[in-house]
Amino acid sequence: MTTQVPLPMFYKAPELLSLAAHGDWRLRGGDVAFAAQAAFVPIVASEIAAAASTYPVVFAKDDAQPIVVTGIEQANLFVDEGLWAEDAYVPAYVRRYPFGFIATVNPDGYALAIDTSSPRFGREGEEGTALFENDEPTAFTRQALNFCEAFQMDASATRAFTEALREQDLLIDQRADVVLPDGAHRGVEGFQIVDAERFAKLDDALVLDWHRKGWLALVHFHLGSLQRFQALLVRRARRQEATPTSPGDASSVSDELLVAEKA
Repeated sequence: MTTQVPLPMFYKAPELLSLAAHGDWRLRGGDVAFAAQAAFVPIVASEIAAAASTYPVVFAKDDAQPIVVTGIEQANLFVDEGLWAEDAYVPAYVRRYPFGFIATVNPDGYALAIDTSSPRFGREGEEGTALFENDEPTAFTRQALNFCEAFQMDASATRAFTEALREQDLLIDQRADVVLPDGAHRGVEGFQIVDAERFAKLDDALVLDWHRKGWLALVHFHLGSLQRFQALLVRRARRQEATPTSPGDASSVSDELLVAEKA
C-alpha cells in the first residue's frame, strides 16, 4: 500500500512549474486570505530574531521545525480581511506562496513548483504577470525561484540548528492553556520549547561554538518570545471587541493565560 505524503501547509494542488503545462499562465494580485485559519506558520532560523518581536517562537513536536504561533484557536489573529497586520513580521513561508519547491529524485534536489489551486493564477486573458515569455521564464518567475532557493538554503541551515538542540536534549514538551471568561478552555499544544535550565548548563566550549554559529542568540530570542503568548490574548480580545456580539455574549478582555508545567 502506498503511503500518501501530506501536502505542505496552504498547498492543495502543487505542480512542478513547466513551460508545457503553464506557458500561458499569469499570476494576478492577491492577498493572504489563504492563511486566515493558520494558528501557526513555519519559519527558518534566519527569521527567528525578527519573528520573536511579534510572535511566540516555538518548535514543532514531531520534527523540531521552528514555528510562530499566530492564534490561540484555529484562526490567524494577524490576518483580517485578507491582509496581514501591518505591525507584524510576515513569515517568508507566507510571502513565497503560491510558489514553492518540490523534492526531486536527485538527492537533496528541489524544483520550483506552484499551487495550481490558488485563485491568483489565470489561464486566460492579460491580467496579471506572465510566468513565461518567449518560451523562457520571466524576470518575475526567476525572482520567485531565487526567493525559494534562498528559503531552501535557510531551511537546511535551520535543520542543523534544531538537530543540535536535540543532540543536547534541550527541547521539552509544552502546552499553553487559555481559560476564557465563560470558563471554557482553549489550548495550544504539540510544540516544544528550550529548557532554560538545561541550556544554562551547557559547557563553555559548546557555548562558544554556538555563539560563533549564531545559535546562542537564536535560543535567547526564542526564550524571550514566549512572553508573546500574552500579546496574542490581547490581540484576540481586541478582535472580539471589534466584532458585533449578541446581547447575551459575556466576552471580555480578562482572558488568562496559563502555561502548564513542563512535561
